Amino acid sequence: MNGLITTLVQCPCCWETFEAVVDCSVSDQSYVEDCYVCCRPLVFQVQTDGESILNFEVTAENE
Repeated sequence: MNGLITTLVQCPCCWETFEAVVDCSVSDQSYVEDCYVCCRPLVFQVQTDGESILNFEVTAENE
């Protein structure tokens, strides 16, 4: 297993759903990625146990 998991994300700006890839080999991570639909920057906050996602939160960068 390569530690990558695909998960569905709903953009808090345009409310559209898209797929995002999460690297589960990093336990606590925070990064910015643009929405694939409206292109607004989103903050991804992810906690993993090395194999699966424990906590996943997406917010608009301005929140």
